[in-house]
Amino acid sequence: MLRAGIVGLPNVGKSTLFNALTSSKNAESANYPFCTIEPNVGIVNVPDDRLFILQDLVRTNTVIPTAIEFVDIAGLVKGASKGEGLGNQFLGHIREVDAIIQVVRCFVDENTVHVSGQIDPVDDIETINMELALADLNTVEKRKDRILKQVKARDKEAIAENAVLEKLLALLEEGKPFSLESFAKDELPFVNNLHLLSAKPIIYAANVSESDLAADGNEYVDKVREYAKTHLAQVVVVSAKIEAELAELTKEEAQEFLEELGVDSSGMERMIRSTYELLGLLTYFTAGEKEVRAWTITEGTKAPQAAGVIHTDMERGFIRAEVIGYNDFVDSGSHNAAKEKGAVRLEGKEYTMADGDVVHFRFAV
Repeated sequence: MLRAGIVGLPNVGKSTLFNALTSSKNAESANYPFCTIEPNVGIVNVPDDRLFILQDLVRTNTVIPTAIEFVDIAGLVKGASKGEGLGNQFLGHIREVDAIIQVVRCFVDENTVHVSGQIDPVDDIETINMELALADLNTVEKRKDRILKQVKARDKEAIAENAVLEKLLALLEEGKPFSLESFAKDELPFVNNLHLLSAKPIIYAANVSESDLAADGNEYVDKVREYAKTHLAQVVVVSAKIEAELAELTKEEAQEFLEELGVDSSGMERMIRSTYELLGLLTYFTAGEKEVRAWTITEGTKAPQAAGVIHTDMERGFIRAEVIGYNDFVDSGSHNAAKEKGAVRLEGKEYTMADGDVVHFRFAV
């Protein structure tokens, strides 16, 4: 399951946002640093209206969406990489996620204490990015020390790894996130083995007041967007307080509330869309009388590997995939009608899955 870690300085609205995203009260929210002591975990269904359209067509009672696991990680402070605040314990939790959602304070509230005494979202972002980079520097330096003997002994693999480590040190000393695209294919295994924090995809969640959600011209949000352009990140504007209110409403009530606010979707939906885009993910469906179900895969996934997401036996014994594009399925009205129209394709092992594919896998083990 996809995992996204929610991080930020203390008192930026992390736990409030986490509660809202997961529609839970599990993450305590209070106006003092380190309110979150252990990482809270919540699983959120990925909204996808296509599921319910398919449900009507195949006449099943069961719909199973795909999901994202959100992890609310304690507020970091300057010096966390050296043990300040709650220290390395929480940096370790971030290593386990696929993407980082960094909540950035873009609202004014005299009743909510800011850990540094002033609102400066770019400074907040750079504080956290620097702590992540410093923690990674420590990881890389330790690895260099471990392979030092092999390098001196002229071991070819150790020399190749050491060259990658030197490249990493140069990037990390800049104190900002970097892309894995900076590395050649043969260098990536060395980088991936380190599980570096600075290499994780980042979304900046600009947390605004209720009145600023649909408005343009929030100077703090503008600064975050400008910063993100040159720092390999995406920006999603959210209001943690509004998300908390939405979590208490029915789906219909929530939609009406959003329309009144002048926005077309919730922060959670925008966050999930951005996460999918950032990580290059797509969704395919299985649909039958038993259930309609969504499955998440990465762009470029071949049919056997997509089948393996359902069960490893299906990948191992893959024969072929019966594929109908989502629009073709809906236009036809049923699997049989799509077959009669010639919209069902038989695809082999080299077929690259597309978003919205409705698939039935044939396999034998």
